[in-house]
Amino acid sequence: MRTSPTAFTSTAVQTPSAEKPAVAAAEGEVRLLLPQDDESSPEVSIVIPALNEERTIEEFVAWCREGLARAGVPGEIIIVSSSTDKTDELALARGARVLVTPQRGLGRAYIDAVPYIRGRYVLVGDADCTYDFREIAPFLDKLRDGYDFVMGSRFRGTIEPKAMPAHHRYFGTPVTNWIFNLVVGSSFTDIHCGMRGLTREALIRIDLKSQGWEYASEMILKSLHLGLRTCEIPINFLRDRNGRVSTVKRRGWLTPWRAGWDSLRVMFTFGADFFLYKPGLLLATLGFVLVALMTPGLVSIGTLNLTSNTQFLAVAVSIIGVSAVYLGILAKVVNDLTGRATTRWISRFPYNRTFIVSALLTVVGLAANVVLLVTFIRDGATLLPSAVRIVHAATTGLLLVMVGFLTFTFTLVLHAVAARLVRSPGPSA
Repeated sequence: MRTSPTAFTSTAVQTPSAEKPAVAAAEGEVRLLLPQDDESSPEVSIVIPALNEERTIEEFVAWCREGLARAGVPGEIIIVSSSTDKTDELALARGARVLVTPQRGLGRAYIDAVPYIRGRYVLVGDADCTYDFREIAPFLDKLRDGYDFVMGSRFRGTIEPKAMPAHHRYFGTPVTNWIFNLVVGSSFTDIHCGMRGLTREALIRIDLKSQGWEYASEMILKSLHLGLRTCEIPINFLRDRNGRVSTVKRRGWLTPWRAGWDSLRVMFTFGADFFLYKPGLLLATLGFVLVALMTPGLVSIGTLNLTSNTQFLAVAVSIIGVSAVYLGILAKVVNDLTGRATTRWISRFPYNRTFIVSALLTVVGLAANVVLLVTFIRDGATLLPSAVRIVHAATTGLLLVMVGFLTFTFTLVLHAVAARLVRSPGPSA
């Protein structure tokens, strides 16, 4: 199907006349401009945000068309633009669709584009000709093999001299990549690579929320939480062309640092359980062991004497640990995009059984403290040295009361959160 250049808004699906693209969309307005040789049934959608890329956009669109031809697939090129130069006009003339949007951030560009994507497979990247879209066939091969999400890796491929600043190549990217893999337990080599491929279904399920650069981390994290089949392939990373000044330089030297910090924020938000669950288990175990050892009374290890103060410290460590574990579980449930983790934790903390266990812990703990209170009153409102064992038992009882309360209230919150996050369990891992 061939159409003349037209435009419509995403909010009202209207078709006002538009012989050539406007400079920029008004606030909140999204308009799609169609080229004369628009592809009617694309299998692949190449979706590219662009901001004032008139120096490279014609060459980039030509690369995309060449890549589609080499791969032997029908495809569409969607330039998501908030440009104020001739980017839109040049892209449209070269045969790309142009989605004119307000300038709202890189992540938001992909969010705006989702309703307009028609292809089964989606390729994303930059319009600056640093990613070689003439070589898209390897991405499509992996997607056709059943992968849901295919990451490009510049570090597994080649990086042209001066294509990446030294502090990016040898510090920023490796450090944040290492942190990411540590937090989520993955083995990616280039989490910041912008050239990626995924199925349209996967993009919809990922449901991006990030408005800026941090979308890149969110996309990978959600792919992992969703259990998508993911892989990496090597790509070639090229230097800026045709006298183009990179977005980083245009926006100032602080831009990459802000982007790195935003990426870390997303990593830590989606990986909050990394800081809570396992560290909490370690602290809780250590605290419980110390409290249990000291329940009968003072403990001597060689010349080291563990007194009541040590047991109080162990109680504090135990409570911090238990609280961290429960918060970690809640983080797992909140970030559970398949429903599997929610189902698992609900089954481990069923309301009736957990209520009974919490009540028993509380009753036993209170009983130990009642014994201490009776002894205290009997001895004339004082604690004699002979009562040291009762004090230690009561301290353990105090821990039981607190754990019982925390467990019961945690279970209430867990079930409340699970009821709010109604999701269908995905296939078994």
